Amino acid sequence: MKPSDRLSRIPPYLFAEIERKIAAKKAAGIDVISLGIGDPDRPTPALIVQAMQEAVTEPETHRYPSNRGRADFRQALSDFYVRRFDVEIDPDSEVMLAIGAKEAIFNLNLAFLDPGDCALASDPGYPVYTGGPLLVGADPVVMSLVPDLGFVPDLDSIDNATARRAKLMYLNCPNNPTGAIVPDGFFARAIEFAREHDILIVHDNAYSETTYDGYRAPSFLQTPGAKDVGLEVFSLSKPYNMTGWRCAAVLGNAEAIEHYWRLKTNIDSGLFDAVQLAGMAALSPDADAEVASMNALYTRRRDMVCEALSKAGVRVTPPKGTIYVWAPIPPGFDSSAAYCEHVLDEAAVVISPGSAYGPSGEGWFRISLTTPDDRLAEAVQRLAKLGER
Repeated sequence: MKPSDRLSRIPPYLFAEIERKIAAKKAAGIDVISLGIGDPDRPTPALIVQAMQEAVTEPETHRYPSNRGRADFRQALSDFYVRRFDVEIDPDSEVMLAIGAKEAIFNLNLAFLDPGDCALASDPGYPVYTGGPLLVGADPVVMSLVPDLGFVPDLDSIDNATARRAKLMYLNCPNNPTGAIVPDGFFARAIEFAREHDILIVHDNAYSETTYDGYRAPSFLQTPGAKDVGLEVFSLSKPYNMTGWRCAAVLGNAEAIEHYWRLKTNIDSGLFDAVQLAGMAALSPDADAEVASMNALYTRRRDMVCEALSKAGVRVTPPKGTIYVWAPIPPGFDSSAAYCEHVLDEAAVVISPGSAYGPSGEGWFRISLTTPDDRLAEAVQRLAKLGER
């Protein structure tokens, strides 16, 4: 059975060999600890679960939902953006729900790219930024995140021919996998670039609520002119421990939202109403303490990991955002994959090679902080011992 040509454009799954090794070690009775996946280990807060439990008993939630989303949930998103970011969002024209951020990011490729177009994608970055364009017959063009610029792309290095072909630009701050926060003035520069070249910016705002050391991440839409050229995808997955709930929204440029809505009406039937009602509970001020509690937990875990990495001879800068630690591989290894395989073989700990997130990730690795405390403590002890050998 032959798959479509578009599917053949997707590169092979980089983690396949690592997964095989993990399975072999577990089969041999070796205790493997995974620090690879960014999936919160704590349950969804009780007030959100309770809202869902109540909602599923209501017969009105059992019918087809609206593709656009419930008016009260769109209003809740608008209220949240005013309260959190001081950004006015029209709930009728500037917000639409999505069945998770991943779905939204991919479908935006379908809505705005044709064969021959290209999408500018942060590198290293979330793989959907590059996989999505490939699946719709367009081309991803990576923008290397420059460490000296604070892990944002050098927009001045994008040549005119590429800029003319580009229809989308994917940005993500705080950034997965680097944990970098947006430098002052970068969003304004990106808006200027997008306006000059008629590009739609898509800011993946998955981690604005997951920050540390007093830092409060801005929304892209806070920057003057952002709505003229861009959209923001806001996800409830990470800050509210709702990865399995698939609850997100696209906000910003009203014309782009209208095009996205037209596409979505031909793809799915909308987000389950009960999930939307649970999402309203998450966005209420009552859930702020839950977010603060999770951030305190991640801060403690971050510090534990960074201390262990330092003992292992790895130079690392503690991130101010996201649920990841991004660090350079130590001397003596030819590649990120080689170092991660060494850690798996010698310490039975899974970490992610930076090259999995794009060419510019080579030479780095990522650790997720979403492992229970006792298992994380054991993993970092193994890493520290590995550095002492």
